[in-house]
Amino acid sequence: MAIMKHAEKKAGTLIEALPYIQEFYGKTIVVKYGGNAMINEDLKHKVMEDISLLKYVGIRPVIVHGGGPDITHFLKKVGKQSDFVSGLRVTDEETVEIAEMVLDGKVNSDIVNMLNCRGVRAVGLSGKDAGLIKARKKMATVYDEDGHTETVDIGYVGQVESVDTRILQDLLDNGYIPVVAPIGVGEDGESYNINADYVAAEIAGALHAEKLLLLTDIEGVYKDFNDKDSFISSLTVEEAKGYIKDGTISGGMIPKIEACLKSIECGTNKVHIIDGRQPHSIILELLTNSGIGTQVVK
Repeated sequence: MAIMKHAEKKAGTLIEALPYIQEFYGKTIVVKYGGNAMINEDLKHKVMEDISLLKYVGIRPVIVHGGGPDITHFLKKVGKQSDFVSGLRVTDEETVEIAEMVLDGKVNSDIVNMLNCRGVRAVGLSGKDAGLIKARKKMATVYDEDGHTETVDIGYVGQVESVDTRILQDLLDNGYIPVVAPIGVGEDGESYNINADYVAAEIAGALHAEKLLLLTDIEGVYKDFNDKDSFISSLTVEEAKGYIKDGTISGGMIPKIEACLKSIECGTNKVHIIDGRQPHSIILELLTNSGIGTQVVK
């Protein structure tokens, strides 16, 4: 009897996923892969299982990955300290060379290999491949206590100028999962390290993706991080802008929220900030009734 009950529960879970599979079948969903889910070995495998499942049920995933901890690790090896302004890494010429080596050469190829080992076909790309990401220098914005702003030059940190989606569309149409490292190319061929949240947002918008999922190391957005009852399950674009200006949203959360706003502005239907420390968070968000995290909507 207990075995039958367990089997019925499993069947119920599959049936619960059915309407979501129908809704998202053939749709493009961009996943920004980062945070602890890139460090913890068990979580790594669960993320790859989730993405493989999405592919097998007819959804078209695109992965944009970060790699900050790996970059920091390799910088320490060469005696360089990592400094951040408004959540963005200060990047000199040597740092951008190391970042490109780590992101494109190590992190990207590891993700592609993990997916290929699960029977799905993945292809690794840098934003420099096929002119995928054209970039220009990004100045960091710092807010003072009165809400005034100041711009700071942080080196070879880029922002997306344009996205040429042709290589992505070709790969998706031929059954591949594109895996994109967030390196862009400038007007004179220089490399720019770009925050992966921003790259994911621009790519999701350019592809008119159904959803963008940002994997993070927190449950979502709080009005007061120390008060768990202040959790925000849904934000409008205008509310999010106000929270950045008044300091409710600060530090490393600023690039994530700015990415959400940009993605919606460019054509993504919905953006979700979800906790990548939660095993199978992607499946829980997309294919169950009890979605998790904070969604940003128009």
